[in-house]
Amino acid sequence: AAAAPGKKITARLKRTLPVRGPQAPTLSELMRWYCLNTNTHGCRRIVVSRGRLRRLLWILLTLSAVGLILWQCAELLMNYYSASVSVTVQFQKLPFPAVTICNINPYKYSAMKEYLSELDKETKKALETFYGFSEGKSKVRRSVDDWNSTGSDFFQQIPLLKVEDFSRTATELHSGQKRKIEGSVFHKDSSIVNSGDSNDIIGFQLCDANNSSECALYTFSSGVNAIQEWYKLHYMNIMAQIPLETKEKLSYSADDLLLTCFFDGLSCDKRHFTRFHHPLHGNCYTFNSGENGTILSTSTGGSEYGLQVVLYIDEADYNPFLVTSTGAKIIVHDQNEYPFIEDIGTEIETAAATSIGMHFTRSRKLSKPYSDCTETGADIPVENLYNKSYSLQICLHSCFQKAMVDSCGCAQYAQPLPTGAEYCNYKKNPNWMYCYYRLHEKFVKEQLGCQQICKDACSFKEWALTTSIAQWPSTVSEDWMLRVLSWDKGQKLNKKLNKTDLANLMVFYKDLNERFISENPANTLVILLSNFGGQLGLWMSCSVVCVIEIVEVFFIDSLSIVMRRQWQKAKKWWHGRSSGKAPQASDVERQGHDNPVCIDEDLPTFTTALRLPLPQDSPLPRTPPPNYSTLRLETAFTEQLPDTLELGQH
Repeated sequence: AAAAPGKKITARLKRTLPVRGPQAPTLSELMRWYCLNTNTHGCRRIVVSRGRLRRLLWILLTLSAVGLILWQCAELLMNYYSASVSVTVQFQKLPFPAVTICNINPYKYSAMKEYLSELDKETKKALETFYGFSEGKSKVRRSVDDWNSTGSDFFQQIPLLKVEDFSRTATELHSGQKRKIEGSVFHKDSSIVNSGDSNDIIGFQLCDANNSSECALYTFSSGVNAIQEWYKLHYMNIMAQIPLETKEKLSYSADDLLLTCFFDGLSCDKRHFTRFHHPLHGNCYTFNSGENGTILSTSTGGSEYGLQVVLYIDEADYNPFLVTSTGAKIIVHDQNEYPFIEDIGTEIETAAATSIGMHFTRSRKLSKPYSDCTETGADIPVENLYNKSYSLQICLHSCFQKAMVDSCGCAQYAQPLPTGAEYCNYKKNPNWMYCYYRLHEKFVKEQLGCQQICKDACSFKEWALTTSIAQWPSTVSEDWMLRVLSWDKGQKLNKKLNKTDLANLMVFYKDLNERFISENPANTLVILLSNFGGQLGLWMSCSVVCVIEIVEVFFIDSLSIVMRRQWQKAKKWWHGRSSGKAPQASDVERQGHDNPVCIDEDLPTFTTALRLPLPQDSPLPRTPPPNYSTLRLETAFTEQLPDTLELGQH
């Protein structure tokens, strides 16, 4: 049977144009083709330039342009993730913030004496022993041994001692920082003690209950600090064992703390305040807490249209060892924020009128990838123990409390309780003090990981405060004002209040300008792409099509060529191994221009046609001989005209 026409043509092509290699150009020819056909003029000039010097110059210029493009594009990418800050100021009616007020003395000393009697007794003994201080007795120092022998079990667990009694390696708390020292190494010119004698340095020692050889000695820059820190340590042990309901009764009520109240020119009372119990400050009262769903606002700035309260401090009922200052603490905050009185509270003096002017600012930061802030704190792996909106302080305190429960088995008294935990006390947790101080040292040195986990909030409100103080009441008005306030307090005239028991507080907006600080992306995607296009066009006269061409040639085509070459080599090796013959030189496939079948889809021009190589097995073309029959002159007419005949006869 006759072969099909297609098969005949294929067989004829195989005889005349044998093809055994991959039907694709080599990498070098691909690069040459790219340089000749690309729209980037620099690459084309490298190929077509004559002379080595000119070609070298074009190579340097092209590489420099590519380097500049990469540099400028990298700058554009980095600027894309930057943000610009804008400040907007608008005048409007502003919501009044929550104002939390606490007495510096957390509990009435007269009501707490029952619980603190043993601690106060041991504290007075310490003062008498080390400083010769006694009430109604001669100031004669007692020996440390005599004092320790008469101390109770409560005191002997963590006593106040002189540094000379210790020889172990200790931890010194000096100038607010902790560092390792030897207990016997102190300089005579040190300001740690007031006597100048290193043997009079006072401190206390904390030891690991599970390993008595692990101890830390804490000394302080003054005896006052040492006694206060030691007192607070035992004080927290006692308070952790008292029920919350009892502690609320031992602290100040709203009637005890608040004498008068005005807001926005109108009278207010304790019904406008919400009580919450703070572990370190007792009963605190928040004005405009928003718990009832209503948040007060003000439409006029100035001291007359803010909050004005007169506070009753009752200095005579202060704990002499727990606090050394008199007055109140306040903090201005948002209704959804927790008031960290102990961290950022502002102290209010007694016998003075304190005016606090406010400027309101709302801030908004961009989250990732512009900054490392969190929107709601849901992405932070730390449980919020405060039941308030997320803040960096809440995260840090919650993180430390969780580490405290995990490491020490109980919770620190000054912070909220995690679920299922209880506050530390040495009766149930005899090792908690040593554990707490070691853990707190790691926290300060950022070794717990809390500072790395917790992030700033992306949006927050801030009230910038400006404080001014004036004497109050004045000398001329002191008598009648104190008498009136005494009657308001329900006391008799002959027992009028002392001005050191009172504090006048005013909190107000200085103006109603709300400042809104926000971050906005410095570049959008459209601007970024436009900048990319400008850089490509400036340095390489290139467009998006050119970029696609580069990706196609340098990644897709080049990879395809390499893979096919490797595949052909593997096939040759396998066939040679199967047949047991080494590849001959005649078996080498035709590559690139040696393969006559590999032609471009586009028709060649005259110049490119001259460059096309001929097959090796084909004879060289020769110029064909001329057809001389075409040179004969033949008449175009079959008959001669009559007029030409006459001329011919002549």
